[in-house]
Amino acid sequence: MAHLGTGNRRRALAVPVGLALTASLAFLPSVAASAAPLGTTADASATATPDTSGPKLSYVANLTSYGSVKQAKKAIERAGGTVVIAYEQIGVVVAHSQNPGFAKQLRGQRSLFVSVGATRTAPLSVVQTDEEGSTQRLSDADAAKAAAQAEPGQEPLESNQWDLRAIKADQAHKINDGSRNVTVGVIDTGVDDTHPDLAANFSKGQSANCVGGVADTTEGSWRPYADGSDHGTHVAGTIAAPRNGVGISGVAPGVQVAAIKVSEPATSLFYTEAVVCAFMFAAEKGIEVTNNSYYVDPWLYNCKSDDDQKALVEALTRATQYSERKGVLSVASAGNSNHDLASDAIVDDTSPNDTTPVPRTIDPHVCLDVPTQLPGVVTVAATGDKGFKSYYSSYGLGVVDVTAPGGDKWQIPATPDANGRVLSTLPGGGYGYKQGTSMAGPHVAGVAALLKSRHPWASPAQLQLLLKVQATKTACPEKVYDATGVLVDAATCNSKWGQNSYDGYGMVDALKAVK
Repeated sequence: MAHLGTGNRRRALAVPVGLALTASLAFLPSVAASAAPLGTTADASATATPDTSGPKLSYVANLTSYGSVKQAKKAIERAGGTVVIAYEQIGVVVAHSQNPGFAKQLRGQRSLFVSVGATRTAPLSVVQTDEEGSTQRLSDADAAKAAAQAEPGQEPLESNQWDLRAIKADQAHKINDGSRNVTVGVIDTGVDDTHPDLAANFSKGQSANCVGGVADTTEGSWRPYADGSDHGTHVAGTIAAPRNGVGISGVAPGVQVAAIKVSEPATSLFYTEAVVCAFMFAAEKGIEVTNNSYYVDPWLYNCKSDDDQKALVEALTRATQYSERKGVLSVASAGNSNHDLASDAIVDDTSPNDTTPVPRTIDPHVCLDVPTQLPGVVTVAATGDKGFKSYYSSYGLGVVDVTAPGGDKWQIPATPDANGRVLSTLPGGGYGYKQGTSMAGPHVAGVAALLKSRHPWASPAQLQLLLKVQATKTACPEKVYDATGVLVDAATCNSKWGQNSYDGYGMVDALKAVK
């Protein structure tokens, strides 16, 4: 799976209890009673000339509730670091340093810092996606074939959009397309806002490039790199391609879509500082829903027992909880590793993915796939046209909240193209098919936008509850397709608490959202 997407393990509750969900949790931890007084340090090297012999790395430093940004900046400079940006609202500072002992030195100042960690293992120079396989570009001949079979009232390529019909979005559009007062932020590889099937619904004023940790709102900064990924543009079309007689229709064709680019050039890796920036930007720009079809690099799972990874989880948790308090609902993909996120052990042989992976066995209860497994985030698994779990989709009882169409090449629909993947927009005005939990997430983000349009005063917690309550309940299937296209027993699916491990509370329903 491309690293785009996952979600944190939340306590499994009966649906009505969800009414008690709140986004007002404190985000700055208290300081231990044994902490040293302000201005002191447990590291004698703080007064020495900093070592600059190491590679230049990026770090996040998370302040205690007593620490100030002013104090943090001085401490960072003394340790041989340079402050990139400070998010005072959440007590997170992004810094660069070539001092190999930088993080250790700051961690010694326990009255000031809760945690400090490097966001990468590769030197600065150069986050990923939950897409399975490569893009299949739609040919002119196939586009003409689909247009010839379009029914009255359909978009030219809508006959190939089995995914819209799976969540009743086609029926929802006859009632309400969504409100232009609602914006979905696509935190991803960038969006081509010049695409004729995106331009009308694109919000430039809520778009930016967050690579490096600082929001750049220069015209076009949010677009994909010339040699970059088509992932974000595909996601955006699924959410909000307008019903304009061109190409496809999005799930919520009346809402706006914004792009917050977080992927590094050349590598398309998503690092913590960029993702923190994206959540903060979305919160301050009045975005109602964000779609997160990626996992934050370089770790597929971030273990709190590791000082660096612990700091990354802390910074991202603070950012997502701040955005939730500001009214943002975050939707994230469960991932394409076919992992059981509720199991006791998972083999992670892909991390770190920016240098040399070192195989390890992790417990997903304490080593989290982020942002998927962060508190308050809606975790989405993928299905195909037949309603079976997609062969690649990760899952987990009490972890997955809902499911949506992500595509599955083995589940063939009765459409003109007979393609089980998801059709959407591509940079340069084209269209193409992709599959992955990356494609499932934007369907849920679109339904959430329809809910926000219908219930403008609903909080993120209430929107999440509505997604679950309105979902079409499903039972564990007897069979599922494996990676080779063979039907096998669905032995890994189990049910409890009105959920099952493949689908959570069930398939999202766009028609109920507008009613």
